[in-house]
Amino acid sequence: MKTLRYIGSLGFVLGLFTAVFAGIPWYVVAVDDPVTPWWLRLAVFCLIGGILIVLVTVAIEQRKFKVSAEVPLETEPDSSILLSNSTEVGGRKKQEVLGLVQGHTVFAIWLGKDLSALIRLILGGELTEYTEMMGKARITATNRMISQAAEKGADAIINVRYMTTSVVGSAAELLAYGTAVKLSE
Repeated sequence: MKTLRYIGSLGFVLGLFTAVFAGIPWYVVAVDDPVTPWWLRLAVFCLIGGILIVLVTVAIEQRKFKVSAEVPLETEPDSSILLSNSTEVGGRKKQEVLGLVQGHTVFAIWLGKDLSALIRLILGGELTEYTEMMGKARITATNRMISQAAEKGADAIINVRYMTTSVVGSAAELLAYGTAVKLSE
């Protein structure tokens, strides 16, 4: 189903760009000729067909999976550096504060997935395209923060926080930050 939706999204995007960037200039130049060329007709059919395919596949998915189970998108960051959202690490003392560490990334989804999410807005349900995007962004930003802490020789990162910001359209920045510390035994 995902492959079919991908094909529909691709057809929509190709049809849209062909109609807009080739069809409109063609119409302006050949305004006296009423015959529509085959490639412009094909582009319009791709545009409309793509929308219909995405609409049908999302509707089928919505009926099939009304309640979706939480499935991890990727494995969590694997590290020997402890992450904590509190200022204390259970049973261990801070030996040295190494300073602020951070990692950030900006993620976006392509127009085809954006179209699928738009259809889901109409039909209702979880916007899985954005959930996947933000999950990948969180893992990337966390891994970058951990790498920065490892360079400083940290045992843990305390007071870990996440912040998101909308950049443009469907692009979002995710910032992970915290305080790198050395722990005593």
